[in-house]
Amino acid sequence: MPTNDGDKLNRIEELKSKLFSKNYQVKIEHRDKFLRGSRKDIPDGWENEKKETDSVLYQDKFFMKTSVLKKFFIFSLVFFILTLLYASYVFFAGGNIVSNDNIDISIVGNNFVAGGEELSLVVEITNRNSSALDLVNLIMEYPKNSENENADLPLGTERSRFVLGTIPAGAVRNENLKVVLFGEQGSIRPIKISLEYRVEGSNSIFVKTKSYEVTISSTPLNISIDAPATINPNQDITLNIKTTLNSPYAVPKMLLKLSYPVGFQFKSSIPAPSLGNNIWSLGDLAPGAERNISITGKMFDVVDGEEKNFHISSGSQSTKDKSMIDVVFNSTSYAVTIKKPFIEAKLFVNGVYQREYATNTKTPVNAEIRWTNNLDTKINDLEIRAKISGNAVNRKTINSQQGFYDSLTDTITWNKNSQNGFNEVNPGDSGSVRFSVSSLSLFSAIGGILANPVINVNISISGKQLVTGYATADLNNSDSGIVRIISDVGFSAKALYYSGPFSNTGPVPPKVEKETSYTITWSLSNTANSISKGIVSSTIPSWIKFAGSISPSDENLTYNSSTREITWNIGEIPRGTGITTADRSVSFQVILTPSLSQINTTPFIINDSILTGHDDFTNVDIRINKKSLRTQLDDDPLFPPAGGRVVE
Repeated sequence: MPTNDGDKLNRIEELKSKLFSKNYQVKIEHRDKFLRGSRKDIPDGWENEKKETDSVLYQDKFFMKTSVLKKFFIFSLVFFILTLLYASYVFFAGGNIVSNDNIDISIVGNNFVAGGEELSLVVEITNRNSSALDLVNLIMEYPKNSENENADLPLGTERSRFVLGTIPAGAVRNENLKVVLFGEQGSIRPIKISLEYRVEGSNSIFVKTKSYEVTISSTPLNISIDAPATINPNQDITLNIKTTLNSPYAVPKMLLKLSYPVGFQFKSSIPAPSLGNNIWSLGDLAPGAERNISITGKMFDVVDGEEKNFHISSGSQSTKDKSMIDVVFNSTSYAVTIKKPFIEAKLFVNGVYQREYATNTKTPVNAEIRWTNNLDTKINDLEIRAKISGNAVNRKTINSQQGFYDSLTDTITWNKNSQNGFNEVNPGDSGSVRFSVSSLSLFSAIGGILANPVINVNISISGKQLVTGYATADLNNSDSGIVRIISDVGFSAKALYYSGPFSNTGPVPPKVEKETSYTITWSLSNTANSISKGIVSSTIPSWIKFAGSISPSDENLTYNSSTREITWNIGEIPRGTGITTADRSVSFQVILTPSLSQINTTPFIINDSILTGHDDFTNVDIRINKKSLRTQLDDDPLFPPAGGRVVE
């Protein structure tokens, strides 16, 4: 430590002597050396930081200036290229540019027209392009089928084409078009105008379209209906329909279609319907032509105050479906109100209330007439009558309870002389009377076969109502029913050995483990009504084998080995089959091989046989069942009494 202090003092003293000495010469170094020396003495850390900062700022400014210039240069280059391309295109091809936007189509005409009348339209076409339109065609399209009137191009569209040739640049072309539109009043009929054209140097077809809507202001066909506004349940109602063509042009193949409300039952019409019970052909109608149709029917299963609507439509017949209207010229609805009758009578047959019934000859017709006073006043001298008619009535079987049957008029009468309480009926009172009748046989040697056998029952009820003072008003009502008799169809199933079309083999009686063949015969007969969809079916047990022989060979009889089912597809069984004409039958063979377990038994050789079909007149299905057949052949006259029991 002392050594260091001494050195410092010596140096200080030395510096003082130099400073205050007169002989001391100040040494001046060169400026450049001083600067370079001074720069060397600057701390390195500060100098590097400043250089790096300056460098970064300089680079950012440089690249910023470079990016802006580069973007501006690229944008200018692209704009220049596009401008050059567009200028070249305009220069070389600009004279041939054609645009739909430079084509104007205007339609001048009436927006309302009467159906069936001619509508005139003026179509003006303006070509504002610098080039002509070549091979120009004008196409007019309008709907023929009114069912799709709001569609752009409905089904059944009519098309007309007009050749216009060339429309020069800047030219205007006018075309006069005429069209006849049909449809219901208020319907909108769209018309579509299309302009097809080509341009020079191209094979493509260009299209310009324009739409125009026309409203049908009036119908070309008048429909008027004459019918009662209120009707009673189960009472006849007649609708008189009149159609008149207002169009100045004739219309071919007109149809009228009537849609009935639920509960209406068609009886008859003048003229008769052309299809079904609700379509009439009006034929070709000339201007002003009229057609009249009268329809009669009844309303069933309705309630008091209910409203029923009949919808009528008429128009041209469809070429694809003769039961459909292609273009509806007019349609309308007619409403009737159901009103409960003052005095009511309903006919029930075998406990069922309906318009038509079906029964067979073995079931008597038990009829009941239920009556009601619907007034709020008394009814005097109530009387009910039932008139029975039809070709199937067995007049000897007519039996009435407390009523008188007059065979001269075939009428049963119930009145105050035979029925207690009919002299005076209070408001709301009700009751019933009954009778029964049976059907004749559908075939007799004298009368032959009854065609379309029916029993008709027409009832009427009447009484008197006191209105003012001693004045009275007559009250009347009626009802009716039709009883159709189901055809008597005969069906038999027989098992044979010694008889039939085949020669059967094997022991009789059958022996264990020995084959014995049998013939099965199905036979049919029919009386009054044609039967359709006839089928006979049965099955055979597991110990029976189907031999495959069929007679006659052209009968449609099949065997299913999986289900062991035998089916005879008969089809139609005409009336009189097996009675006035030859019967219908088929025979086939089966083979029995008895087992030890069947000794002293008479095995089944075929199970129950079932006939099904449809009676076309009564509109009901029939079904007849015949029991299964055993090896004891009761239907074969040559078969021995003990020939069916299996022996060892």
